[in-house]
Amino acid sequence: MSIKIEPVKSNIKVHTPKPKWIRVKLPTGKKYRDLRGLVEKYKLNTICTSGSCPNMGECWGEGTATFMILGNICTRSCGFCGVKTGRPGKVDWSEPEKVANSIKIMKIKHAVITSVDRDDLKDMGSIIWAETVKAIRRINPLTTLETLIPDFQGNNNNLDRIINVFPEVVSHNLETVRRLTREVRIQAKYDQSLNVLKYLKEQGTRRTKSGIMLGLGEKENEILETLHDLKSAEVDIVTIGQYLQPTQKHLPVKSFITPKQFNKFELIAKDLGFKHVESGPLVRSSYKAQKHIN
Repeated sequence: MSIKIEPVKSNIKVHTPKPKWIRVKLPTGKKYRDLRGLVEKYKLNTICTSGSCPNMGECWGEGTATFMILGNICTRSCGFCGVKTGRPGKVDWSEPEKVANSIKIMKIKHAVITSVDRDDLKDMGSIIWAETVKAIRRINPLTTLETLIPDFQGNNNNLDRIINVFPEVVSHNLETVRRLTREVRIQAKYDQSLNVLKYLKEQGTRRTKSGIMLGLGEKENEILETLHDLKSAEVDIVTIGQYLQPTQKHLPVKSFITPKQFNKFELIAKDLGFKHVESGPLVRSSYKAQKHIN
């Protein structure tokens, strides 16, 4: 299927008005209000709130939330990401229990766990990752899990720690097309990420997942190539969303992709055989994550 991308150009300023399809309603509903109250009361750390996710109300209403572990300072400096870069603090070995108890307090049915990159650690954080999954399983036996992991520099021993605790879904985002990887994910490698995804599936991971952002200057043929590459790596689930610039220091938005174009990319991905596809301007990695375990 051929797609002619006709992006809506932005003036590349933080305060440039976004297209109407980017705007979202403020989250409402009793379920959202109750969870928001618990987060504030117990000072729970969710990426939903700290990242000001546009889908927070919808996800919380369905009993899904995302938690970030291993601190809030990353050892990498990706051009798209709003997380601080620097020297992270010491590992908090009580964190697995804290996350598991947060999930219990919030009565979360499906939890997504993610983290900063910890290239400063010998195990790159993989031990805390595994211990977090174990703690969640012990305290919340009915909660299903998605682990949105870093690449762990492609180290199979670290990946095995994730595989061996059997999350329902293991996700690792490619983020962008091959040509833009060096600019968008400065310390990451396109093929290394593909190899991580392939290894996860080869070692028996039930569901693998990856996501890409559009609007960074990618071309139509590059998007299609990326989808083919993900399918070749036997990825089960793919998410496709619009890149939005966190601050003026980050990469500018080159274009806003229309909902119609996102719908066409969804059809292409489904035709390629992905088991589940989320494609739209406000789609993020954990959007409708609870559906991806079925």
